[in-house]
Amino acid sequence: MCETCDRKTRARRDFLKFTAAGLAGVALAGATNSARAAEGAPTSLSPDEALAALKEGNARYVSHPELCSIDMAAQRASVAGHQAPWATVIACADSRVPPELIFGGHGVGQLFVARNAGNLVDTATLGTVEYGAAVLGSPLVVVLAHTSCGAVKAACDVVKKNATYPGAIGPMIEPILPAALAARDDPGDYVNATAKLSAQRTAARLTAASTLISGLAGAGKLKIVAAIYDIETGVVSYLG
Repeated sequence: MCETCDRKTRARRDFLKFTAAGLAGVALAGATNSARAAEGAPTSLSPDEALAALKEGNARYVSHPELCSIDMAAQRASVAGHQAPWATVIACADSRVPPELIFGGHGVGQLFVARNAGNLVDTATLGTVEYGAAVLGSPLVVVLAHTSCGAVKAACDVVKKNATYPGAIGPMIEPILPAALAARDDPGDYVNATAKLSAQRTAARLTAASTLISGLAGAGKLKIVAAIYDIETGVVSYLG
């Protein structure tokens, strides 16, 4: 499953403005030009244009899932010397939630992805997001939850059933517990409500935990949004 082979692809490529632009300065909150990835320019997309591209891609994934294979060798060659991803996605490790596919069958070199169970932000993930924004120039961060998330269900079971888990699983899901506690009396699906709230809390934590990220966001160079993917319908919904 890759990019659509209809004529919409060409229009989308034009929209993405994937031509090289001048290097944008990102000397904010400690980021310097020397930290910029060496060769090549970052994407010329604005945060809002990057978000629009993800929305268009997901709509295509839902409405026109007939996708064809593409020349991956040519794609690899085109990005071997430099990457300029236009969106960073913090996604769950769930095998049903591959960001490159659910956002429209994007090929290599377009999305900068960090995945872990529960789409959480630890030190490694925070550093990944900072690298994507400050060094690679990615203008958008999406914290992507999904329905029927196993990590979120585990946290909900801790709250409602006093469940325990072996090994590092318990500590791993601890950051989800505040959302599970806050959502336990909400009507509707408890797990999905918790997943939404946890994604929103994680998105907010990015700027609270990183002066680098908050500086870029404050300057309008970076947008951070939370979203949830419905594993049954394929639709990504953005959370206010």
